[in-house]
Amino acid sequence: MSDEDNTLLNPSKQPLLLVLSGLSGAGKDTVLDRLEQSGFPAVHVTTVTTREPRPNERDGEHYHFISNDKFQEMRTADELLESASVYGNWYGVPREPVKKALDSGQDVVIKVDVQGALTIKQIVPEAVFIFLAPPSVEELITRLRQRRTETEEDLDLRIKTVNEELEKLSMFDYIVLNRQGEVNRAVADIKAIFQAEKCRVKPRNISL
Repeated sequence: MSDEDNTLLNPSKQPLLLVLSGLSGAGKDTVLDRLEQSGFPAVHVTTVTTREPRPNERDGEHYHFISNDKFQEMRTADELLESASVYGNWYGVPREPVKKALDSGQDVVIKVDVQGALTIKQIVPEAVFIFLAPPSVEELITRLRQRRTETEEDLDLRIKTVNEELEKLSMFDYIVLNRQGEVNRAVADIKAIFQAEKCRVKPRNISL
């Protein structure tokens, strides 16, 4: 077998950018936490936001919580891969840590809302886009009400945007269902997607 044949048969060494998105209340934070705890071999780049942390959230882990002034400074300096105002608060993914990890050959996973995912798709179309969702809209609404982290007005707004976000599903590469009490199943599905992408005959070419 020639050296060229050996090269062709080796799995892709190209780094992947996984974009985990989906409906508000689908459990993105929980799934991402469990994914990291399982030793998933990808760098998690944490989103920055201007909103106040929820009781169970830790700065630097779930989000980097910053002031509106600081956020706008980052936007002006083009330090964000994407930024969006969602439910009255700003969210964005820092550009430099994503680029640094990819340039060093490391796989990267980021968590963004649907609006942010669509923005990133325009910038990095070869990224892997995963839409996380509950098995039904009814279950989603129940989860949103049970977590009691929003005002009634904010909750109504989130529920109203569900159909709008579902209309964007065709822009994603994969959908993963996060069933009640089956987080590990959702994590296993994401790992399977990751492994399948690593076995592509024509690997994705991530350029940032």
